[in-house]
Amino acid sequence: MTVAGTTEVEVAIVGAGFAGLGLAIRMRREGRRDFVLLERADDVGGTWRDNRYPGVACDVPSHLYSFSFRPAPDWSRVYAPGAEIQQYLRTAAADEGVAEHVRFGAEMSRARWTGDRWDIRTGAGTVRARVLVLAAGRLTEPRLPAIPGLGDFEGPVVHTARWDPATRVDGRRVGVVGTGASAAQVIPQLADRARELVVFQRTPTWVVQRGDRPYTAEERAHFSRDPGAARRHREDIFDEAERGIAARRRLRPAIDELRARARAHLDAQVTDPDLRRRLAPGYEIGCKRIVLSDELYPALDRPHVTLEDSALVSVESSTAVAGSGRRHDLDVLVLATGFHSTRQPYADRVHGRTGTLAQHWSEGMSAYASTAVHGFPNMFVLDGPNASLGHNSAVYMIETQIDYVLGALAHLGAAGGPLEVSAAAEHAYVRDVDRAARDTVWLRGGCRSWYVDEASGRLTLLWPGSARSFRERNAEFDPRPYLGTAGAATA
Repeated sequence: MTVAGTTEVEVAIVGAGFAGLGLAIRMRREGRRDFVLLERADDVGGTWRDNRYPGVACDVPSHLYSFSFRPAPDWSRVYAPGAEIQQYLRTAAADEGVAEHVRFGAEMSRARWTGDRWDIRTGAGTVRARVLVLAAGRLTEPRLPAIPGLGDFEGPVVHTARWDPATRVDGRRVGVVGTGASAAQVIPQLADRARELVVFQRTPTWVVQRGDRPYTAEERAHFSRDPGAARRHREDIFDEAERGIAARRRLRPAIDELRARARAHLDAQVTDPDLRRRLAPGYEIGCKRIVLSDELYPALDRPHVTLEDSALVSVESSTAVAGSGRRHDLDVLVLATGFHSTRQPYADRVHGRTGTLAQHWSEGMSAYASTAVHGFPNMFVLDGPNASLGHNSAVYMIETQIDYVLGALAHLGAAGGPLEVSAAAEHAYVRDVDRAARDTVWLRGGCRSWYVDEASGRLTLLWPGSARSFRERNAEFDPRPYLGTAGAATA
């Protein structure tokens, strides 16, 4: 309902990526229609809309990186290209009737709790909602390095998450800053096109075999004819990924076997002993995100590709200066430098009962059940604090949180509201997560990573256990930890 330029809805969802669309689809299937998705861009897809660099693809197998309640039997490859994933989300939004609920060009500029509703200001008008769901993701704002002279570089400077297809790289001298997951996908593509390619590596990355391939026509037809076969295939992929948590917990022999697998991959693909030495990480495997690639090492071993094993420290006109002192004349700079992951840019725009979400998260992101935050009634965060994984599919985690939010909405419908989790419950949950994370490779592996909050040193992005353990703890909504409900703890 719209009154005097303000839209009144039961639920406002910020973001139309996997999390926002997944919740919207499930709500529609439950018969809920009183909601809106607020999307700042002009299309759905989130990460898979924004990232269009050459070679972009998922590093979770396609059949697992899709909704369990909306399987797709006809994925083209074991690891789907980014454009195919976005099309999957577009089709899902259209087929499920969600597209009509999306308001594009509606970036949230401020959300404020008014005592019984959320007042949300956007680029497309004001929305008043009983419930606010933040589904903005954690890989949305590119991290641009503070490099002296970068703004004065004479050629194009493009971040992988803001790739401009008009960027000319063919036959030119191209520099890539970074060797993480995005860099590992774009480097082989640029190596095929550039006259010279310089890769600035601040820290080597652990790389394991990817094993990507197209699905055959027979396989795709089989999955289409037999949904049970596709479901079993998904379950097999999930079970194999779940076994990876043992290495992240530094358990033996799992971590030794994973490390040996990565070292064997490096030895098999890089013949130059000096290059192999410079590509060997000095921290424990899994501390940073492990890269899956069969193409990165061969690309770095090509004669026109230079591995600059030090960081880019300054730019002088068209010359990139490395920490080693070496200077590289370039025509194009590609920044594969990641995102603001642990400090979410939207947090200072959300005003709860006593302050902003950024203030509440000043010591690192936190939430009860990785979803609800004390001081922010009727608000839920998807794909936020400790709600992702370093070894399995984020979509599985999102679906767990969707179940939780649907339970909360059902409770609100029956009991009134508002719902606000107690401070004691949030603190106890965070204490449990911190205790579980203490001896994992993410905190004991000897590296700096975007999984860990720089100010507090807490593991704030990842759930430190198995995906199943997250679902066992967090899939079912329980009103008891909430203020003003039966059995609730005090704040």
